[in-house]
Amino acid sequence: MSKKTIYRWWPSKGSVILDAVDDVATMVADYPDTGDLAADLHTQLTAVIDLLTPPDRSPVVGLIAEALHDPDLAQELRERLIRPRIAQFKERMRQAQLSGQVAADADLDLAVDLVYGPLYHRLVFHLGMPDARELKSLVAYALRALGPTSSAR
Repeated sequence: MSKKTIYRWWPSKGSVILDAVDDVATMVADYPDTGDLAADLHTQLTAVIDLLTPPDRSPVVGLIAEALHDPDLAQELRERLIRPRIAQFKERMRQAQLSGQVAADADLDLAVDLVYGPLYHRLVFHLGMPDARELKSLVAYALRALGPTSSAR
């Protein structure tokens, strides 16, 4: 396929990568609901880590980096990839609220930052992704902050 054909369908190289990443992310980074929120978050975060590593060869990391310099790509990334997954996360967390695993008044926007912020912090500063033990601890701390007793603190 020629560049001319590619750019007829996609406005930029970043858009081509976004389409590919969106397809892969949809297949591997869904939000399971087994009834065990900690296990489900661990599973989902492990899938995200797999998409981000190794950072020097991850198309997702390349896409994020390119979006920092391209406002149109950044908007497309937010609308097509990030916001739908945030909505899925919040839906999973609402189910956890209904089952009493998360406080009914927990701020789900803050929950996104609590759960995912550490991964992107580690990515940006080349600190390495958490291993399975660290990830389990991260999930436990986030859930402790969001837990049913958090509103009484």
